[in-house]
Amino acid sequence: MNTKQKATVSIIIPYYNSMEFIGDCLNSVLTQSYTNLELLIINDDSDPENTGYIESLLHDKRIVYIKNESKKGVAYSRNKGLSSATGEFVFFMDSDDLLAENGIEILLAHIDEASAIAGRTKRLVRPTDLEIPQPSEVIVSDQTILEIFQSGSILNVLIRSSFIKEHSLRFYEGTEGATDISGVIPFLLFVKSLPSLNIWTYFQRVRNDPISNQSLGQRSIQERTRDFIKVYSKMNQQYGTSEPVKEYLDRLLLSFYRREVINIFKDQKHLNEFFDLLSTAMKTLNPASITSQPNHIKREIAQLRSGDKNKFIKGFRFHIEARDFKNAIKGFTRLKRYIYDKFFLRFPMKENYIVFESFLGKNYSDSPRNIYEYIIENNLDYQCIWVFNDKNRQIPGNAKIVKRFSLAYYYYFAVSKYWINNMRQPLHLVKREGNVFLETWHGTPLKKLVFDMKDVYSANPRYKQDFYMQSRAWDYLLSPNRYSSEIFRSAFKFDNEMLEFGYPRNDILYSPRKEEIVAKVKKSIGIPNNKKVVLYAPTWRDDDFYEPGKYKFQLQLDLHKMKETLGTDYVVALRMHYFIADDINVEGLDGFAFNLSKYDEIAELYLISDILITDYSSVFFDYANLKRPILFFTYDLDKYRDQLRGFYLDFENEGPGPLLKTSDAIIDAIANIDEVNKQYAERYDAFYEKFCSWHEGKSTEKVVKKVLLGEDPSFQKQS
Repeated sequence: MNTKQKATVSIIIPYYNSMEFIGDCLNSVLTQSYTNLELLIINDDSDPENTGYIESLLHDKRIVYIKNESKKGVAYSRNKGLSSATGEFVFFMDSDDLLAENGIEILLAHIDEASAIAGRTKRLVRPTDLEIPQPSEVIVSDQTILEIFQSGSILNVLIRSSFIKEHSLRFYEGTEGATDISGVIPFLLFVKSLPSLNIWTYFQRVRNDPISNQSLGQRSIQERTRDFIKVYSKMNQQYGTSEPVKEYLDRLLLSFYRREVINIFKDQKHLNEFFDLLSTAMKTLNPASITSQPNHIKREIAQLRSGDKNKFIKGFRFHIEARDFKNAIKGFTRLKRYIYDKFFLRFPMKENYIVFESFLGKNYSDSPRNIYEYIIENNLDYQCIWVFNDKNRQIPGNAKIVKRFSLAYYYYFAVSKYWINNMRQPLHLVKREGNVFLETWHGTPLKKLVFDMKDVYSANPRYKQDFYMQSRAWDYLLSPNRYSSEIFRSAFKFDNEMLEFGYPRNDILYSPRKEEIVAKVKKSIGIPNNKKVVLYAPTWRDDDFYEPGKYKFQLQLDLHKMKETLGTDYVVALRMHYFIADDINVEGLDGFAFNLSKYDEIAELYLISDILITDYSSVFFDYANLKRPILFFTYDLDKYRDQLRGFYLDFENEGPGPLLKTSDAIIDAIANIDEVNKQYAERYDAFYEKFCSWHEGKSTEKVVKKVLLGEDPSFQKQS
């Protein structure tokens, strides 16, 4: 594309405490193929750390840096940028968004004589969204102003400065949010249509952490509603006599109401305030704008316009109940949740009922299993309920077995006082007053977790928000070591009681019956007693998935070569992560490779194994309790460490074994395992002291005494 680099484009970016994103944003601007740019950064009184960071990036001479003396908001900052801009064109960006590689050049090449031109915007949920393919040719279509600005945003629109000056385009400064609407008004007043491109020119980030670093659009529904209604009312008052403006504002109001009404009136504390706000706004609505709305919306708007609060609330609640029931009868899954919400949650709570679940109902395993077996071995007076995906699952004791997400599942979660789980619970489960939730968790973290992660590559873009909501229900969280306690506080934003007892699941590793257990497990699997066992237990990759909870995995370990070289003395036990959906092919490896991914208790596999091979899985923290050799098969270390997750631990210098990148290196290490042991002995001892020293075989007893029996074990570790 040969756009002449004559006209200057002024790009205006307000900046407030967004150092996490501004580097990527600036890089996307400063590396544009069109280079005649003026970049105006308006620092809206960010804190010292964020201010220091942005000021460290001001190396390009095209950057104009402006600092507000106090926080004034996005609208004020944009207006200040407009007053300082010298370019023939203006383009607004948010500090967390990105420009496509040739975005400005493409927009300039097709604006012709128009007052502005709009590009196509892509929501940036995860980094891989940047890799979206572009159409093979540029198509310019003419769209009405209502279509161009239907979202209420002025982003990704290249505007002539002459239009801005001629029509006094400025942003309303009376609110934090919804101020883009005021910037659209001049287009509604003076332009009928604008050219629009089919090319992605702008990536609008959806922040993955709306808890600790939210965008304006992720604030509370109360803040967003107040801002929107205030901007709507102000613009309506000033420009409502214009038919295009009135139509646009009314469309935005109806869209906002239909999208948010349930959230707005969910909180009883603000009911009066928001009824009055919406009532005032709806009274100015053009009656013609609601003719195409559903009947229940027409009724609600009529009641808001009349100011009949009681009638509105009564009708609104009936509408919600009718909607819920209508949704419930669409399928048995929805009906079960409806019965849970409307009936089971009103039943009396049973004080001695405990619901256990491990790894999403896939296994009878991990710390919940140890706690349960302690209860039955010590004849404690509890009715135990176990959740499995298979309702015919057989386990020791007299526990009630319920199928996950069955009607019985919802009943027992509604009435049981105690919940014991090693994973996050479904979001729709309601923790009642009096419930006690013990979250055992399932490992010492190597890779960054939740709020310590910058980018989210996983299948669920709401990962951080969902995790935050789920972890608010946890009364107790188990920790295996001091290192984990500190990370859990940070990564989970956990403020309730941390039980620093070690993991119950590791008690078996200190059992005096270890040899007996090993013989029994080997016999049940079919592993000869004269063969040593290599356990391979890798983790999943965040960016390689079919859907949430189902991840792909391509086996990189050459099992056939391992059999050929090591098969005389060794067998290999394969244990995939429970998120991995792919079946591992062990065809032609009979008697050498055993796929034990569905084996319940991985701690039993630790006991029978002479060597562990893993990658970034937390299994090696547990396995280290045995003081046996650990090999790390880290063929994608650079990507996993630097892009997908990042590590808490200086893995390369503190890991209790070598980091190996090929199957040949793994085979050689196994063949010379005694030398490997000697080489890493000192590092292994230091690792054991830091991560395993809390374990002594009594973690289960400590947990039961504290959580169920109300005792405070004197041997509890202190933070």
